Amino acid sequence: MNIDPIEEFKSKQRETWTMGNFGDIAVFTTPVAGHLVRYAGVTDGQAVLDVGTGTGVVAITARNRGAKVTGLDLTPALLAQARESATLAGHGDIAWHEGDAEALPFPDDSFDVVLSQFGHMFAPRPEVAVSEMLRVLKPGGIIAFATWPGEQLIGRLFSLNAKYVTPPPGVASPVHWGDVAIVRERLGDGVRNLHSERGVMGIPALSPRHLRLFQEAKTGPFIRTVQALQQDPASLEAWRNEVDEMVSEYLHDNIVRHEYLLTRALKA
Repeated sequence: MNIDPIEEFKSKQRETWTMGNFGDIAVFTTPVAGHLVRYAGVTDGQAVLDVGTGTGVVAITARNRGAKVTGLDLTPALLAQARESATLAGHGDIAWHEGDAEALPFPDDSFDVVLSQFGHMFAPRPEVAVSEMLRVLKPGGIIAFATWPGEQLIGRLFSLNAKYVTPPPGVASPVHWGDVAIVRERLGDGVRNLHSERGVMGIPALSPRHLRLFQEAKTGPFIRTVQALQQDPASLEAWRNEVDEMVSEYLHDNIVRHEYLLTRALKA
């Protein structure tokens, strides 16, 4: 039986984000969600789609502004956390969908705003994800997302992991979504009034090792990397040393600074 490599990748992605407890990391993205939703200009009554909603911080933030919100994610375990957080926030009317950023289960021109916070960037085929996000967005509607620049900490960590654990062929690196020129090229003539700005997400840590061990316990991609290197102790130690050295560059006053990129545009 021939296995579709893209579907196999998505299956592994689903498993990866089930590992650990990503909610304990995602809580630090809550201020980023506030920035993204404000940056997108979400207002009362708008129909908003959050692609790759994860634990729902963007979807819930948009609902706090009075929007009619739909959140979609590939991973059921993350959606369960999103539903729980929405209930705690007093919102029982967010529509949660298990689904794929490359095959959005919605009609054309369904939403006033399409958002994604560090979600769509993991879709293996950027051109397919872009096409789908723009397809379901109304003409003149807003697309806005947060990504990690390749030259900053998270982007560099992605590249470091790829050095030690070779990514599958045919899958685009999420790091490219942090390059404004590449983003502009991918969105192409489908948008106008493209704009970008940056922000900083902080995670408290007492040392680089402190943060790394937290990520190794909580975050799927880190857990996967450790598992992949488990049979090669020398490589695992080398990877850990490189991670700690890299994180040390961004650790100031017990805060590790994670710079992110926001992009916003109107559908042409």
